Amino acid sequence: MDNRAEWLPPVSPTPAARRDDAWSEQAPAGPQPAWGEPAPAGGPDPAWGAPPPPRPQRSQLRRLFGPLFVAGALIVKFLGPLKGLLLALPKLKLLTTSGSMLVSVAAYSLIWGWKFALGFVLLLLVHELGHVIQLRREGIEASAPMFIPFLGAVVSAKSLGDDAAAEARVGLAGPILGSFAAALLIPVWLLTGNEFWQALAFTGFFLNLFNLLPVVPLDGGRAMAAMTPWMWFVGLGAMVGVAFAFPNPIIILIALFAAFETWRRWKALRAGGERAASYYRVRPAQRLAVVAVYLGLIVGLVVGMDATHLTRTFEDV
Repeated sequence: MDNRAEWLPPVSPTPAARRDDAWSEQAPAGPQPAWGEPAPAGGPDPAWGAPPPPRPQRSQLRRLFGPLFVAGALIVKFLGPLKGLLLALPKLKLLTTSGSMLVSVAAYSLIWGWKFALGFVLLLLVHELGHVIQLRREGIEASAPMFIPFLGAVVSAKSLGDDAAAEARVGLAGPILGSFAAALLIPVWLLTGNEFWQALAFTGFFLNLFNLLPVVPLDGGRAMAAMTPWMWFVGLGAMVGVAFAFPNPIIILIALFAAFETWRRWKALRAGGERAASYYRVRPAQRLAVVAVYLGLIVGLVVGMDATHLTRTFEDV
């Protein structure tokens, strides 16, 4: 149909004025063209008046971005109640323990495969639970373990105890429980004959033995706080030697942390006065117990590593 049919009058003339959106005009009397008949050449009959002006059109920007604004408003409206949940997610233990465990398993899987990575992370978990249990026995609130790929795991607490003896107990609790977990893998290996369990037990023994190096912030450094703090410098020298002998980013990073922590604690010990001195004042019986546990762990872990050592060659790869 021709677009000029818009302004054609109705079939029957009406004396009343017809109101359109933009104009109104009195319908004239006289002959009318048939419905749909084109207007005479030269434009519409002046008797019918001028055609209505074009309707104002929306701006291009409004037409293009209007639907986007509407969609954005709907999203904000329906996701508003979830804002509180999104803000609370970082505080959930799921992200600090289970989530960080999954990330660590994924990271270690790139080196060892997912099965060995899962076993290794579980050994780390048992080790850290030893610290958590002892902290709570000392009356100190402890956080759940948080795992850091290639650096192990950490537990947060306001303090490590009232004195160096308590700090030593907290520090040694991790290797004690971790060594026990690694030792439980030996019967599994002997019953199944699967070298997977042998290698995992060896790794567990090595992990706990490494943590007994007498340098803070490792567990051995915690034990030295109750034995003889000057051994921190011996442990730091050993750590630096390991970093030079076996250049490794992780070892170097641990050595840097150890140097900073050793200097900080030694400086605090020298400048702390009586308060610092009382912290490191340990009864002889307590010191003897710490020495016995520390040396016993080292001997037991070395024996365990020797028993589970698995000789590998390049042909086995």
